[in-house]
Amino acid sequence: MIRIGLHSEDRTLQSLLSSALGQEFEVLLASTEDEIKLMLSAAHCDVMLLELDSDLDSLKERLECARRIIASQTPLVVMASDTLRSTAVELVRQGAYGYCRRPPSIRDLKTMLLRAHENSSLKRELQNVQQRLDDATSSCNQMIGSSPQMQQVYDLVHRVANINTSVLVTGESGTGKELIANAIHNLGNRAGRPFVAVCCGAIPEGLIEAELFGHEKGAFTGTVGARVGFLEQAADGTLFLDEIGELTLSTQVKLLRVLQQREFSRVGSNRLIPLRARLVFATHQNLEEMVAQGTFRQDLYYRINVMRIDAPPLQEHPEDILQIAEHFLQLYSDMYQKPMASIEPAAAAALQSYSWPGNVRELENVIQRGIIVARGQTLALEDLPCNMQEQDIANIDDYHPAGSFERQLRDYKVKLAITALRENNGNKTLAARSLHISRAYLHRLIRLPEPDLLAEPDLLVDRDIPRVGTA
Repeated sequence: MIRIGLHSEDRTLQSLLSSALGQEFEVLLASTEDEIKLMLSAAHCDVMLLELDSDLDSLKERLECARRIIASQTPLVVMASDTLRSTAVELVRQGAYGYCRRPPSIRDLKTMLLRAHENSSLKRELQNVQQRLDDATSSCNQMIGSSPQMQQVYDLVHRVANINTSVLVTGESGTGKELIANAIHNLGNRAGRPFVAVCCGAIPEGLIEAELFGHEKGAFTGTVGARVGFLEQAADGTLFLDEIGELTLSTQVKLLRVLQQREFSRVGSNRLIPLRARLVFATHQNLEEMVAQGTFRQDLYYRINVMRIDAPPLQEHPEDILQIAEHFLQLYSDMYQKPMASIEPAAAAALQSYSWPGNVRELENVIQRGIIVARGQTLALEDLPCNMQEQDIANIDDYHPAGSFERQLRDYKVKLAITALRENNGNKTLAARSLHISRAYLHRLIRLPEPDLLAEPDLLVDRDIPRVGTA
C-alpha cells in the first residue's frame, strides 16, 4: 500500500481521494506545518500531495512548505488550479515530481502518484547499490599491494564473495586476515548486512559457548537475563571467527554440528534457531599440524577448509612495502593533522631491507611512530626505530650503486642473496634463514639476471640441508 501525505485545509478531500484512489493507496491528512514535519521525519508517507491555495498569504506558506518537502527528498506532487499553473510548473523545476490540475482527473492523479512512488523507490535502490559498491571499494582499498601474491588474494576474494560457503583465511599475525574477511563480505550479496568479528582467543574458555550460541535466563550461575549470541547477531550477514585454533575440543564438536545441521540452540534452551549467517574463519596456526597432534578435529578442519585464502607475510612480497608505507603515511598524517610529503630514500631502503616479523601491523606502527617523531615533512631514517637504523647496508663486496632508486634497491637485495649463498656454500635453506627471508623469496632473487650469478653457476645448485635418518 502506498501512503499519500495530503496537505490541504479541505478535510473532505481526504475521504474523497481515499474512496476514489482505491485500496492501493492510503491517504493521510496533514493540515498543519507540525503534522507535515512529523510525517516527513518519521517517513510516514511515500509521496506528498500538496494543494496550492489562491489566497496570497496561504500560497506563500504553501510554497515554503513545498520547498521543505523537496529538500527532504520525499517525492512531491502539486495540485493547482489553472490560475496557479505557472507557480506549479516552477515548483516542478525546483524538484517536485509533477503537478495535476484541480479538480484532478482521478485516473491521471493515480498514474502520477504511482510513477512518483516508483521513481523514488528506484532512486533509493540505486543509492543503496552505490553505497554497497562504495563499501566494497573501501574494503578492497584497505588491502594494499600490486605484487603477484596480493593479486592472487584479490582474485580469490572476488571468486568466493557471492558463493555461500565457508572460507578459511590463514596467515601470520598482522597480515590482514580480517581485511580479507571484510572484503569477502562487502563484495558479496551480504553487503549491507551485519558483519560480526569475534576473536576466539580473547573469550574465556568457560564463556565461549554462551558467547557464540547465546543463552537463556538462568542457563547457568550468574546469568541475569537472556543473551543473543554471535551466531544470531550475524543474522543474514557474516560471522568472522578469528583464531579458530583457540577453540576447545568440546566447542569444536558443537560448532561442527552447527555447520552440518545449519541450526543451533541457545545454552539452556531446546529451541532450534536456523543458521543464516555465512562463516569466515581465520588462524595464524598450522591447523594440519594441530589435527595431527589431536588438538583440532579433523572433521571440523575439512568442514571449514572449503575455500582457503592464504594471506602472505610481508617479507614474501617486499615489492609492496613502500606502497603500503606510503598509504599509512597519508592516512596517519591526515589523522594527526601533521602533513608528510614523502619517505626519504635512506628510510625507504631501511624499510625495504627489514624482515618485518610483525608484518603489515608492524609496518603500520613504525609509520605511525615515524610521523609523530618527525621534525620535517618527510619521513627520514632517524625517524625509524633504532633497530632499523642500525641495519648494516654497507658491507657488500664491490657494490657500486647505479641507475634508479628501485634498480639500486633491487641490485642491493640480489647482492645480499649472493653473499649469503657464498657464506653458506650454496645451501639455499641456510642462506634464506640467515637473511630472515623465505626460501621461495630467495629463489626469486637469484633468478634475476645478474653478472655475479652468471659467473658463479655453482650457486644455483640446490644444496639443501641433508635429511637425518638411518641407513
